[in-house]
Amino acid sequence: ICHDDPITTMDFVVQLLREVFRLPLQRAMTLMLEVHNSGAATVGRWPESTAKSRAERAQAKARAAGFPLTFTVEADD
Repeated sequence: ICHDDPITTMDFVVQLLREVFRLPLQRAMTLMLEVHNSGAATVGRWPESTAKSRAERAQAKARAAGFPLTFTVEADD
């Protein structure tokens, strides 16, 4: 799950979604707007280890760029 914040730029979120989660441009843009408008959105569904790895990588890239963007992983019920 990608969580909205008031600092991370929309362009950076789209870039991260494309780079780390391998989303096509249109899907990344749609998801970024959903996060912006709703406060959070599900990026995708993967096996737990893959989801954790991608979330950690995305969050590390955000921190390295000086953004507080946060990703969390929740189990599918």
